[in-house]
Amino acid sequence: MTQVQTDSKNQAASCTPLTDQELTDLGLKSGIEIHQQLEGRKLFGPFPTIISQDNSYDFELQRFIRASAGEGGKVDIAAKAEATKQKTFIYRGKNISAGSIETDSAPPIPIDKQALTASLQFAKILNSNISPVIQTMRKTVADGSNTTGFQRTALIARGGEIETSEGIVRIENISLEEDSCRTIENHPHTKIYHLDRLGIPLIEIGTAPDIISPEHCKETAKKLGNFLRALPNCKRGLGTIRQDVNVSIKEGRRVEIKGAQDLKLVPDLVRMEATRQHHLIKLRNELTESDLHIKDNLEHVDLTALLADSESKIIVTNKNKHGIIKAIKLKGWNGLVGRELAPNYRVGTELSGRAKIHAGVGGLFHSDELPNYGITSEELAKIRTKLGCQRIDAFILVADKEARVTLALNAINQRIIEFQDGIPMEVRKANADATSSFLRPMPTAARMYPETDVPLITTREQGEIIIPELVDDKIQRFIKDYKLNNDLASFTVKSTHTNLFEELATKHQNIKAAFIAETIGPTLIELKRKENVKTENITTENLKQLFQYLADEKLNKDNMIQALKDTASNKFDLNNFKGIDSTELESTIQKIIDENKGAPFGALMGKSMAALKGKASGQEISKTIKKLL
Repeated sequence: MTQVQTDSKNQAASCTPLTDQELTDLGLKSGIEIHQQLEGRKLFGPFPTIISQDNSYDFELQRFIRASAGEGGKVDIAAKAEATKQKTFIYRGKNISAGSIETDSAPPIPIDKQALTASLQFAKILNSNISPVIQTMRKTVADGSNTTGFQRTALIARGGEIETSEGIVRIENISLEEDSCRTIENHPHTKIYHLDRLGIPLIEIGTAPDIISPEHCKETAKKLGNFLRALPNCKRGLGTIRQDVNVSIKEGRRVEIKGAQDLKLVPDLVRMEATRQHHLIKLRNELTESDLHIKDNLEHVDLTALLADSESKIIVTNKNKHGIIKAIKLKGWNGLVGRELAPNYRVGTELSGRAKIHAGVGGLFHSDELPNYGITSEELAKIRTKLGCQRIDAFILVADKEARVTLALNAINQRIIEFQDGIPMEVRKANADATSSFLRPMPTAARMYPETDVPLITTREQGEIIIPELVDDKIQRFIKDYKLNNDLASFTVKSTHTNLFEELATKHQNIKAAFIAETIGPTLIELKRKENVKTENITTENLKQLFQYLADEKLNKDNMIQALKDTASNKFDLNNFKGIDSTELESTIQKIIDENKGAPFGALMGKSMAALKGKASGQEISKTIKKLL
């Protein structure tokens, strides 16, 4: 048997992300899926689309979900893999956002017309081919994210395209579906969800694999996001839009990475996944050339007695919990388990990911990283002897309850076998550092079957579908009609306060529109960021009232920031901002002039503003100082 790699220096060498040219040479292909939440009511239920600010709840229920066969009579491989984890799911809900439909105790009500209209509008924006009849389907999901064990989804349209700097990106499908439950806690054998997000309408858009670079992926996502923002009921803010990216290279297979909420992360996700795939293919080739074939009956060797006196905290903790320690030997794999597939992501990480998902274990030890973690050189030598390891061999060690250890090592065995095939088709989770973690195998068409509780929808009966004003067009209108500069117009159009701005600017034409836009946009953000003001406590009605006071001259612009701060802390009192008459104004300023004889105008202005604390406008103070001087 030939060893693939023995040089410890090589195994520790850092792996750098592939360059754009390298990605082009490798034939990078990518597609993107966008999931956008909509305002209004839930897609098949009466409750509003409110997400709790905390995890409080009024009721709780528990479920165990199994995978069911799809329309073709087969069980989807991804759903089957989830069901084998045998997790118990706990669901918590608030009476204001969830009820009998969310708990699967009642059938769905008819589809929300507002959400349906939005999906049809979006299809028209992209010039997609709208289905004449819309059939709601059930998509089997056994990970507990839906109390029913399936997600309701309806194909709205196919086809369409968008123009990008790298050419046309085709649209493959536009769907309308219900969002899943919100995860609160995730434990090895229990997962806790909140029901407030379950059923919120989602528009899902999937592109063809026409994206050719990491930045192109970001550009495509941004363009689709701008089109979505044209919809009047498009939700705004963190967590309301999610991006999934699909990545493949030559000799590889499609891998889907789910859950990129930050658009800035998308290019790095694409680059890192392509890098991982490239090194997996290199590893496959090395294994093939070395004739290093791993059999699927890798023996599980019990090391519990051997390590009975180990002082490793992980080993001791598991022994105290009546756990066991088992290992498998990997012939000829010395140096491979520690090899990087991407920056800070190793073959061992790949194996550990499978073990965590399938068995709920905390992780694993491998010989390339030992001695370490409290395992001594002497113990390492004993382990190698027990396993019959030669210099060229490696091993994997797992400590936990016996059932978990068996599941973990079986999952590791399966992943090791897959290394010989290159890249498995799978779904992965986006991590904050742009790496990804294994979630489940790639789902198949077997997971789909018709939803019999929701009637067919004929699109011609929905009436005329009018395309809403697009984001770029609205920006230009804001520049023209409200005299905003380009940056402020763009910011306002894309913010959560777009409609509020138009309402205030139309109603209070004696207040400059730019001041309104600045106040409800950048000013609130700066107060939150720099002064830690709890701006989330300032409601839309609060803002409307403050601008009404301003229009009625009960408040002046110089007071607005303090008024916002007081409102955020629930201390606003209009009496604190009452103006003063001209006699008192002149008296106050004269006193400041007398106490600061010879001071320049700017200094007098500053002291006067501080003394009057918004009881007079800057214009009034300036005019009075000049008069008294």
